[in-house]
Amino acid sequence: MFEFNTTIKTKDGQDMGGYLATPASGSGPGIVVAQEIFGVNTVMRNVADWLAGQGFVALVPDLFWRIEPGIELTDQTEAEWARAFELFGAFDIDSGMDDMQAAITHLRGQTGKVGTVGYCLGGSLAYLSATRTDADASVGYYGVRINEALAEAAQISKPLMLHIATKDEFVPPEAQAAIHEILDGNDHATLHDYVGNDHAFARVGGAHFDQTAADLANSRTIAFFKANL
Repeated sequence: MFEFNTTIKTKDGQDMGGYLATPASGSGPGIVVAQEIFGVNTVMRNVADWLAGQGFVALVPDLFWRIEPGIELTDQTEAEWARAFELFGAFDIDSGMDDMQAAITHLRGQTGKVGTVGYCLGGSLAYLSATRTDADASVGYYGVRINEALAEAAQISKPLMLHIATKDEFVPPEAQAAIHEILDGNDHATLHDYVGNDHAFARVGGAHFDQTAADLANSRTIAFFKANL
């Protein structure tokens, strides 16, 4: 059973666990990693380790802790998918964003500049990080329900990058069109479409993993953070 290696103090004074990955140099800009609907699992911890290998201090907060601390699921069984969607349905976005800000603040105390990156549910939290938090830069991979929060786009004042899968089973074409309509003209936003790719194309081991698309998105993410953090 995985055990968190750091503790974050939340807005309401409680303790939230997190996984912290540090580069070999011992320091670097910070990145808060917002999880998918499977919790702080091996996939998310591997993302943090990858970012640490690129010179960033990466923190994955346990964003489901208010529902159940320490959730760690895979995408390999129907039972785990069912539980993941239960958690997604129970997750409170506003409290989650308070917890994202708490993680950003926690990391900023160690690193200075802090960005956010998120996947699926976390992709929408990365978008909302650009509208609601003091993150210095944010990247969202195939974020769900971003189209429902486009009224907040006027609040974006720091760089934002979104990776959009054109065949995303959870983000229909009309939602993608709305995102482009609002954000294409925003000087702070950069949108990349991955034509023919489905949701979670960058999740290693997932049903829709695409090495070429993942490598391209990841290279863009690293270049973006190195330029903005």
